[in-house]
Amino acid sequence: MTADSAAWEALRLSLWVAGWATVLAVPLALWVAWILARKSFWGKSLLNAVVHLPLVLPPVVTGYLLLISFSPNAPMGQALSAMGLQLAFHWTGAVLAAIVMGFPLMVRAMRLAIEAVDPKLEEAAETLGAGRISVFTRVTLPLIGPGILAGAVMGFAKAMGEFGATITFVANIPGQTQTLPGAIWAALQIPGGEGQAVTMVLMASAVAVAAVLLSEVLARRVSARIAAK
Repeated sequence: MTADSAAWEALRLSLWVAGWATVLAVPLALWVAWILARKSFWGKSLLNAVVHLPLVLPPVVTGYLLLISFSPNAPMGQALSAMGLQLAFHWTGAVLAAIVMGFPLMVRAMRLAIEAVDPKLEEAAETLGAGRISVFTRVTLPLIGPGILAGAVMGFAKAMGEFGATITFVANIPGQTQTLPGAIWAALQIPGGEGQAVTMVLMASAVAVAAVLLSEVLARRVSARIAAK
């Protein structure tokens, strides 16, 4: 595999992993954000701490915890293997690592958006006969749309840049688990690999800028639709 093809392969895998991580994490992040923003229960502070734990733990520690939890010799790893799902040293494990590391950022953005919605609007809709699901989909969801997009973009960006937990959990295998950050790191270990590293840095920067611009466009369209109603 040439240097250029290796860079493009790393970019493709990074986009694949980040895309799957974002799609899988958004619904769960929204649910957790809703619980933290709207519910009061025993253990809420503990749940909030667990959600944000990956932000304060060294990424390598998070990756090691994932490794000992989902390795082929661990009970959960054996159970998943029996179902035909492999995580350790596989691209699916990179998706899990990206979800874990980006999840707190998603929840934070969505929680702030939910807390900004006046509960009286939801209560007014309920008094008019709307059910809880209808209130959420027709009142709350449109209002928190920009927050959901912001959380999704932050999660995607974190997934694209995730390195420590990923390399610890799934290693850095070219063509299998080597995402763009891992490929950049590998290039810097080779004499004369700085040029290839710069190329991949530019690739990563271009993807990041495109993601931010896309999120801005979508957020503005959502805000315009809300203002028009």
